[in-house]
Amino acid sequence: MKKKINAVQFGLGPIGQLCAKTILQKHSERINLVGAVDIDPSKVGKELGELLGIDKTGIEVESDIKNILKKKKVDLVFHTTTSFMSDVRKQLIDLIKLKLNIVSSTEELFFPRYRNREIAEEIDSLAKKFKVRVLGTGVNPGFVMDVLPSVLTQVCTSVKRIRVERVVNASKRRLPLQLKIGAGLKVSEFKEKKATGRFGHIGLVESLQFLAYVLNIQLDEIKEELDPIVTYKNLRTDYLTIQKGRVAGIHHRAIGFKDGNEVIELDLKMFIGDHRDYDAVYIDGEPPIKMKILNGVFGDTATVGSLINCGYLIFNAKPGLLTMADIGLPHGFFSQK
Repeated sequence: MKKKINAVQFGLGPIGQLCAKTILQKHSERINLVGAVDIDPSKVGKELGELLGIDKTGIEVESDIKNILKKKKVDLVFHTTTSFMSDVRKQLIDLIKLKLNIVSSTEELFFPRYRNREIAEEIDSLAKKFKVRVLGTGVNPGFVMDVLPSVLTQVCTSVKRIRVERVVNASKRRLPLQLKIGAGLKVSEFKEKKATGRFGHIGLVESLQFLAYVLNIQLDEIKEELDPIVTYKNLRTDYLTIQKGRVAGIHHRAIGFKDGNEVIELDLKMFIGDHRDYDAVYIDGEPPIKMKILNGVFGDTATVGSLINCGYLIFNAKPGLLTMADIGLPHGFFSQK
């Protein structure tokens, strides 16, 4: 697709705001941001530029996307609201029925047919009916622990095992993420939140399932482990003070088994501290591959990059509920800004 895309930013939390700001400042030659939507009364009615801390944009934040559609043609929605399919189901369905293509940061949407098969099939059927595309993407899931290792296997004549390790210093990240990994909680509070099934990093099993799908492995068993990382000294971020003996973050693992053997292991450590970020992929194959990204892939910026770039690339695919395997070779674009 070579024409300029008219887009709406749907959800103006930290990621949504960064996405809108990045489009306006770096991608205006390809994407025309024509509207922004949020349900927060403190944001509705505001000039988007004021909210983003930039010059006036001529865009007023709306509470309902239909108000934008009355005035503007819209090709695509950048959807950045929450992590869970059950929470975004109605939002996605409403957008699909308005014949809008969607790129979303909802983690469970990245590979939804494992945990949310019924909702996924509903969305896929509607998207095909209304001839639009729906894609979940980001950095994790969306790149580091799924798309990147799958691309690295391209040169392997055989693959026996994949291990991906991601270490994130969450002290550099936004407050919602620090809270999502339990920073500052007592260990007992961590365990209570873990029991809800809606806590910690969301999307790790979806990444594992994507890798298995791409590599054509029918897994016999999946194990998921979520444990607290406890600090043994007092810590401070721009947002939180964490006492010694409390939770600094998470150690989250997902392991896929085939014929009793571990064939895919995803290991994520995300915690407050003074450690350095890195991302590493280890492929036991022919040839063997070991790759390490020093200082890691910074999540917030990379999530926005993935959303924006994939927003252009989804038009390569047929309508329906897509995965990153459906849009062709993922890539960025040169920009003069």
